Amino acid sequence: MNPEAKSAPKTPAKGHLHPMTQIIREIQTVFGELGFEVADGPELETEHFNFDALNVPADHPARDMQDTFWIKPLKGSQERPVLRTHTTSVTARALAECKDQFPIRKIFLGKVFRNEATDITHEAQFFQLDGVYVDKNVSLADLKSTLLYFYKKILGDDVEVRFRPSYFSFTEPSAEVDVKFKGKWLEMMGAGMLHQNVFKAAGVDPDLWCGFAFGGGIDRLLMVKYGIDDIRSLYSGDLRFVNQF
Repeated sequence: MNPEAKSAPKTPAKGHLHPMTQIIREIQTVFGELGFEVADGPELETEHFNFDALNVPADHPARDMQDTFWIKPLKGSQERPVLRTHTTSVTARALAECKDQFPIRKIFLGKVFRNEATDITHEAQFFQLDGVYVDKNVSLADLKSTLLYFYKKILGDDVEVRFRPSYFSFTEPSAEVDVKFKGKWLEMMGAGMLHQNVFKAAGVDPDLWCGFAFGGGIDRLLMVKYGIDDIRSLYSGDLRFVNQF
């Protein structure tokens, strides 16, 4: 071999988007087809928008330390900051900020935080999708058709989806939405018609407007889409896992 011959330059390995980023972009595209706009809100939230404006009672267990990361208030402030426990807090903000712009269709995607133990389907920090549609003459049929369209687009036409009655303080009536995953039903999100008290807290007349809201974990959506067994794999930093997507 000629010692003066130069070796061929190595092609650097190409990076790619994390599977979480990929599915967030896919979600935005699907809801964009239905006329939903993307909005955002702070991860360090106020107690008002995280709980009060969503009709969550002052003695509700979700406010306890075992579920919520409370942050020490600033000196002289009576407002207790909180790491948002759901992106539904952005729903409350959107209702208050856009009440003069109705009708609206918006989705919110981002990190949320829960002070709880982790396991194969739960994390203390995870990503959540929330959405809200406010107009006149909105019904549960509109909610169901919207979510069925979404799940079929993301998970395929053969996905099995069920709606069952439930309770949430900010919707009435309320429903849990499950999909079939490895032969068992897996809870994916909560949904329902916006409660009158949520409209009133935002300064909106519930006799003039109505709407639906929904929210659920994006992590579980990834689990179902790709058959992931352990939700914690998404945050392990293990390139052997990430490079599969």
